[in-house]
Amino acid sequence: METPAAFEPRGRRHRHADRFAWRFVSIRHARALETFYAGFERLLVWLAPLAARVGWERLERPVAFLEAGVKGMLFDCRMCGQCVLSSTGMSCPMNCPKGLRNGPCGGVRADGNCEVYADMPCVWVKAYEGSLRMADGARIAEVQPPVDHRLKGRSSWLAVSREKSGLGSAPAAAAGKKGPTS
Repeated sequence: METPAAFEPRGRRHRHADRFAWRFVSIRHARALETFYAGFERLLVWLAPLAARVGWERLERPVAFLEAGVKGMLFDCRMCGQCVLSSTGMSCPMNCPKGLRNGPCGGVRADGNCEVYADMPCVWVKAYEGSLRMADGARIAEVQPPVDHRLKGRSSWLAVSREKSGLGSAPAAAAGKKGPTS
């Protein structure tokens, strides 16, 4: 029996190699997606005052639903709520069965496939390939904080809008929850 990754839905097996087509297209076009996202981020920040007026929590479910559909198709997104695609060559690190967020494990196979699922290309090998195509690809070397599992399923688009505009606090802080280091 296969053990699911931290962000795999229960009872669902990992995706086989023939189902990675869109994820690989996104990695191959990482530069174009990086450019698009920079503009999209500016739009999110510009819309932040409206979002604050409507209410961040009121927008959370519909925006997260839309985000899951778009990013799920393009990146096989697992909706961790703390998106780092722009730092990982447009390869979602939450697809790693071990949940590694800062680079590959020591078990990457000689053919570049995953140690856990032999028929799956290593997420981090693909992240490196994508980062080579990006203008700001050196960001792959930035150390990412551990995943805050309380944010799973929340919109990272709204989080970016809040953070960059200064019009709201992070979702976990807004809920009054203690952080992992508190």
